[in-house]
Amino acid sequence: MLSMTVGEIALAVGGTLNDTKYENQSVGSVCIDSRTIEENCVFVAIKGENFDGHSFVMSAFSAGAVCAICSEEQEDAKGAVILVPDTRAALLRLAAHYREKFSIPVIALTGSVGKTTTKEMVAAVLGSKYKVLATKGNLNNEIGVPRMCFMLGGEDEAAVFELGMSGFGEISALTKTVKPTIGLITNIGVSHIEKLGSREGILRAKLEILDGMDESAVLILNADDKLLADSIKDIKNPVLTYAIEDAHANARAKNVRQTDDGMSFTLCCEGEETEIFVPAAGLHNVYNALAAFLCGKLLSVEPSSAAAGLAGYIPAGMRQKVVRKSGITFIEDCYNASPDSIQAALSVLSSMKGEGRRIAVLGDMMELGDYAKKAHRQCGEMVAAANADLLYALGSNAMYYIDGAGQMANEGRARLYDSKENLVADLISEIKEGDVLLFKASRAMKLEEVIERIYESLDN
Repeated sequence: MLSMTVGEIALAVGGTLNDTKYENQSVGSVCIDSRTIEENCVFVAIKGENFDGHSFVMSAFSAGAVCAICSEEQEDAKGAVILVPDTRAALLRLAAHYREKFSIPVIALTGSVGKTTTKEMVAAVLGSKYKVLATKGNLNNEIGVPRMCFMLGGEDEAAVFELGMSGFGEISALTKTVKPTIGLITNIGVSHIEKLGSREGILRAKLEILDGMDESAVLILNADDKLLADSIKDIKNPVLTYAIEDAHANARAKNVRQTDDGMSFTLCCEGEETEIFVPAAGLHNVYNALAAFLCGKLLSVEPSSAAAGLAGYIPAGMRQKVVRKSGITFIEDCYNASPDSIQAALSVLSSMKGEGRRIAVLGDMMELGDYAKKAHRQCGEMVAAANADLLYALGSNAMYYIDGAGQMANEGRARLYDSKENLVADLISEIKEGDVLLFKASRAMKLEEVIERIYESLDN
């Protein structure tokens, strides 16, 4: 992180400094956790549901902080204190100020499904030409995005920020922080529909990405997503599109083939064709690769270099990682789940080569509110439509998977479990060489624990 002064920080966040003698004090980093205080940092006292950073201001100073941003008076503070009405808002304002120190391309992306995978593919494409900073882990919210901003350094030549949200106004705040030079929306699904009311509401929330973009900044959209395609006429910014079906898209995939190792296709863009291979299965990853290619094109990455970057893409942890063990194929996809991502994962399952059965192991999808029963039932219908041989369902809403599976349940091919222990026992006793298993659930279900137990049994 580039250094800032206390006076500069106070001005950036619109706060009141407790003593002008600290104005020229140098700050080398920003911390929000008193357990990870760095020497000469500014500590931002964040209030959460179960904690209040103001309780740790004094310990932060003792550990080496030279400044604290607070919304409560700190009379005994042994250092600079900047008083603000809201420390979360101050964190965003400070990150926005810091971001403006860098005149580099910044891509910000959002969408209902595929954000992280697309972010990694964009970073892989840009990485063939630039030194790239990309969002790490789940740092995509009002706390995580500022933390990523502060990771920018003088050596970075481009940045890729993933923007997450659960309600209106959140993307707007994040995009005003990172000020993208390129925006990207992957698709409009049903994640967070509980708060946003409808897919149209989700579209409106995702389009908030434009709030932080200059009118000349390009927005990249999936033209095969009807809601996104229909929205183009109302967007003032330049728009580039990608698609498989839409023949008029700026970048289009044809001759799409799935192999044991991933997806191959011919990418057509402005009359030029490029052969692409991406080591990730499923049609949705073709879309992700197309989006990444367009980002690269806007930043003068040669098609051959973009193709090489995509070929070197490495799937992030627990996102459709394919593992082969004892002649059995496992598709690990336990990071998150929604009806859209389950449909994509089932398409991978149904297309995987293997002499045995196609088995879907599904756990609960979270954060669906009143839509949960309907969503789980629809996913059960998807399992049946994907011609899966067996469905193993785990969780409090898993019964609705079974309901949706219909005839599969009547034939005893859809089974409900209320414990991981029973699920593990049945899977260990029943799976055999040639089978292909998909494991998919929301992160809170920790379905990877089931996979680990199965691997242990196969190794013994």
